[in-house]
Amino acid sequence: MPTSDADELTGRRVVFLSWRDTRNPEGGGAERYLEKVAAGLVERGCSVTIFCVAHSGAAPDETIDGIRFVRRGTKLSVYARGMWALLRRELGPVDVVVDVQNGLPFFSRLVTRRPVVVLVHHVHREQWPVVYPGLTGRFGWWVERRLAPWVYRRDQYVAVSRATRAELRGLGVTGPRVAVVHNGTDPVVPVEVDKSPAPTVCVVGRLVPHKQVEHAIDAAAELAVDHPDLRLRIVGSGWWEGELHDHARALVERGIVVFEGHVSEVRKQEIYAESWVMALPSLKEGWGLVVGEAAAHGTPTVAYADAGGTRESIIDGVSGLLADDRAGFTAALRAVLEDAGLRRRLADGALRHSEGFTWGHSQSAFAHVVAAAIRGELVTDQDLPEEGVRSAR
Repeated sequence: MPTSDADELTGRRVVFLSWRDTRNPEGGGAERYLEKVAAGLVERGCSVTIFCVAHSGAAPDETIDGIRFVRRGTKLSVYARGMWALLRRELGPVDVVVDVQNGLPFFSRLVTRRPVVVLVHHVHREQWPVVYPGLTGRFGWWVERRLAPWVYRRDQYVAVSRATRAELRGLGVTGPRVAVVHNGTDPVVPVEVDKSPAPTVCVVGRLVPHKQVEHAIDAAAELAVDHPDLRLRIVGSGWWEGELHDHARALVERGIVVFEGHVSEVRKQEIYAESWVMALPSLKEGWGLVVGEAAAHGTPTVAYADAGGTRESIIDGVSGLLADDRAGFTAALRAVLEDAGLRRRLADGALRHSEGFTWGHSQSAFAHVVAAAIRGELVTDQDLPEEGVRSAR
């Protein structure tokens, strides 16, 4: 009689190797996804450990909601520390390793004979020269493009969108071993606010160069000529924040741009609910978790089509608008702000589209991948439980 995923997973020990966790000031949607699928494994009887970089304000060792967190090393040394901890069995017995490749993998395949699942949100081709210009970026791209696909040439991959799967195939990750497991959308947090009476745009995410928040700031400057009461609210923080403050200084003084910084979850939801549209000018997004968060409040998103996963988290013309260039990005924001009928249609479409992606579906699909890895099997989308991929196709 075939063994079910639940039977296969009960008592199994899964280790995630990740650059960051959600409590890290630089944590974002990728870390949210990681911890949600990890929670799904805990619910199915797994013992789960997340190994990630140490950071101030977080204990080096702690257990939260059944997930053990082990935090060691710096942003660069965490990779070597993770390999060493796995090699020396400092993380305990392991049945499956989930190696989160955020540009660079942990090269866990070199230090364990256990099954390895490589989790990739997106390929960093465009980001390497932006974040690490020069030799460092070229070396990083070589590792991601050439070395990592060879090291993991027989291992299972999980991509969060079909766009990422296509990118991986372009790097040589071929064959029936890439499963697409989409992000979910959190249940809406009820807030007692309505849409702002004045045109309001929000940007939510880490303030780093590849998020290209400057594009939203420049769009706001152009739109404010015809809409002097426009407000652009920027939620989040990051090491590029000072550059953005300098870039937007004149608009901040006029009250057009407001840097909200880190906000509480309730305040973030209020900003989603108040905004007419969200701007997501990222160079690259594996999915764009904030798209679903905003959509749950009837707030559509304008993003770039070539960002990748945005072509799936957003249905162009139905739940948001996708632009091809900066001029098109500004024009799309203008259309949403000035056309009330379009805004209502996109708001309704955004809400409907977001409801098709649940964390329960994602957890079920990811658990199936892990169970298959334990059995020594490789899986694709077509092998996943139907409820886990119905919205990703």
